Amino acid sequence: MASRPAAGLTDYERLREENIRRNEAILASLRRKADELSAAIKTASKRGRPSNQPRKKPAAKTSPGQLRRSLRLSQLPPSHSPDAEPTPAPPPVPRSTSFSSSLASSIIEAVSLAPPAMVRADDFDAGKELVLTPANVRKVVPDRILGVRVLPLLDRTVVAAGNKLGNIGFWDVDGMVEDEDDIGADGVFQYLPHRGPVPAIVAHPAAPQKIYSCSYEGEICLMDLEKESFNMIQLCDYPVYSLCQAPDSPSCLYFGDGNGELKLLDERMGKVSATWDSHDNTINSIDFHPEKKHMLATSSTDRTARIWDLRRLKRKKEESLKVLKHNRSVQSAYFSPSGHMLATTSLDDTVRVFCGDDFDRSHSIKHNNQTGRWISTFKAIWGWNDVDLFIGNMKRAIDIISVGGDDSSVLASNSACLESEHMTAIPCRFSAHPYKVGHLACASSGGKVFFWTRA
Repeated sequence: MASRPAAGLTDYERLREENIRRNEAILASLRRKADELSAAIKTASKRGRPSNQPRKKPAAKTSPGQLRRSLRLSQLPPSHSPDAEPTPAPPPVPRSTSFSSSLASSIIEAVSLAPPAMVRADDFDAGKELVLTPANVRKVVPDRILGVRVLPLLDRTVVAAGNKLGNIGFWDVDGMVEDEDDIGADGVFQYLPHRGPVPAIVAHPAAPQKIYSCSYEGEICLMDLEKESFNMIQLCDYPVYSLCQAPDSPSCLYFGDGNGELKLLDERMGKVSATWDSHDNTINSIDFHPEKKHMLATSSTDRTARIWDLRRLKRKKEESLKVLKHNRSVQSAYFSPSGHMLATTSLDDTVRVFCGDDFDRSHSIKHNNQTGRWISTFKAIWGWNDVDLFIGNMKRAIDIISVGGDDSSVLASNSACLESEHMTAIPCRFSAHPYKVGHLACASSGGKVFFWTRA
C-alpha cells in the first residue's frame, strides 16, 4: 500500500501511516513462516511410502513345523478347521450325588405305614398363635427359592426347598442329624440334581420317601430315599413350571409347560401318557380337589384359572368345567381344605376367593402382588381350615386373609399380619405342615426358610 507524502500531514495521520507500515511487515513475516512450515511437511510426507502403494497385512504367526493340510483329503468335516467358529459347549450334566444317609434314615423312620387324613382346625387363630423364633430360621439353599414343601411326615418336620440354580436343600427342623465331615451339622443338606430353577417339589402322603421335583430345563427328578439317590425320570425339550401328584396314585404326575399344555407322566410306564391343550400360556400351578379326585384346578399366565374334570378330558380335551378370568397373569389357584372354595393370586393385585357348587360366586380383595424381578411372585395358600389364607407382603411380613360367608355369598378381608424381627427377608412361597396345625414354612429370595410354629 503506497503512502502519501509526509508533507502537509497532521500528527495523527503520520502516526496512522506508521502503524499501517508496521502491521504490513508483521503479516509478511507470518506468511513467510507459514510457507516454510508447509514446505517442510510436504518434504516429510514424500520421504515415506508412496501413497499408491497398498498397506501390507501382517503375516500370520505360524510355527516352523506346522504344515497346512487339506481337511477334504484328511476326511474331516469343515468344523475341524482352526478358522471355524467354536461350537457352544454342551450344558453341564447335573451332579449325581448320593443322598445323605442320616437324613434318609431319619425320614424313612418317620414314614407311617398308613397315612392319616390331613388335619383340620376350624378354631385355630393363626394371627394370635403363630410365632417365629431365632432357632427356626435357616439358610437352606443359596439364592432365590422358587419352590418349598413341608414333607408329609407324621412324626417329623422336614422342609424341602428348590432354588433358581437347580439346588434342592433339606432342613430337618426337629433334630440335628449329622454325617461324617460335619455335613448337615445345622440340620441342612444341599444337593444339585437340576440344571435350572426348581419351581415345584411334591411328595405324596402314601409314599413320602419318594420326592419329585421339576425344573425350567425340562427335568423331572425322583429323589428316592430308600435307594439314597437322585434319578431323572423325564427330560423334556421345554421348561416345566408346575408339578402335582394324583391323589389316588403317587406315580402319576401332572405337570404344566410354558406353552399351556397339561401332561400326565406315568412313572411306571416311563413316558408321557396324555397331553391336553389347557391354556394359551404358561401353567403356573396345578391343584387337585381334596374330595373329588377327578377334579383339578390350574392357573396360567394367560390371565385365567380353570377347573377341569379328568373324566371329560379323557373323552374330549380343552373342555373345562369353569373358566375364571382375571385382568393379568394368575400365579396360583388352590382349593381350600374342604374343597368348597378356590383361592387365586393374580398380578392384577388381587386375591380372589370363589365358592358355590359351580364356583360362580366370588369376592376379590386388593393385595400388592408386584414383587419385581428379583423376588419370587406371591402365591396365597390355605392353612388348616377354610378360613385362613397366608400370603407374603413387601414389608417382610405375612398377611392373613380371613374368609367367611355362607352358601349365597363369600367375604374376605385382611384380618392379621404376622411380623417378627427374625424374619429378615420378604416371604414369597409358603407350605403348611399337613399333620401339624400351626407349622408354617415360608421361603425368601435369599435362600432362607422361616418356620413359624404354634406358641
